[in-house]
Amino acid sequence: MTAARARQVQALARLALIDLYRRKDLVVVFLLALLILGPLAFLKPYGLEGAARYLHEIALLLLWLASGILSLGVAARQFPPEFESRTIYPLLAKPVTRGTLLLGKYLGAGAASLSVLAVFYLAYGVMTGLRQGVWFPEVLLQAIVLHAGCVLVVTALGMLGSLVLTPAANLTIGGIVTVAMLIGGQRLPLLAAEQPEPLGAVLTVIHWIAPHVEFFDLRQRVVHAWPPISWKICLAALAYAVGYAGLCLTLAHRVFRRRQL
Repeated sequence: MTAARARQVQALARLALIDLYRRKDLVVVFLLALLILGPLAFLKPYGLEGAARYLHEIALLLLWLASGILSLGVAARQFPPEFESRTIYPLLAKPVTRGTLLLGKYLGAGAASLSVLAVFYLAYGVMTGLRQGVWFPEVLLQAIVLHAGCVLVVTALGMLGSLVLTPAANLTIGGIVTVAMLIGGQRLPLLAAEQPEPLGAVLTVIHWIAPHVEFFDLRQRVVHAWPPISWKICLAALAYAVGYAGLCLTLAHRVFRRRQL
């Protein structure tokens, strides 16, 4: 990548990052997170273990829902407003290639989503550390790293969808796919084996092409203070995230290049 192109990508990423913090939906999500995380700072570590774990589970679930909504929402808003207002023409006349524009917007959307994720986990780590005396254990650090990988995948899916779907359809389909894989992704091979053809073949294809966001979910390990997993497994999951995000961006680039403006 040349220096000029690197500056263009940096500028586009900065614009996407600034756009997130101009919107009020971030404030709403952050306030909802505080409503759940707040009680963690006041629960006694003894005598309310079951209630504390329940609140921890709700808090982490909220973090996942909030990050998913924000990641899809930010990515889904990258291109449709540009097409509707025709501001994409001045961008491409700079000159900025379509690949540079796509990469810059993806990096900006990813940085925005990751920055929110960092704030949420910082608040969660501080509040739980104050009550339990354990500050950011290894399993929590692994959960943060893998959750960041999930955000990269979801953001890439949203970027691809922003070029082929309306924002509402993009959010709906992306949300359904993400939640469905998070809940039942691990069961797909067994479910496919139990179904008659051609349904079994369809489920097998879905298993191979769908984003396996369940690979990144360590919520139960964090809630129940289970031992951390191997860092090799974390690196393998991150490699999958980078590869899947790269595939989505490659498809998005092909769609963007063929689109008539």
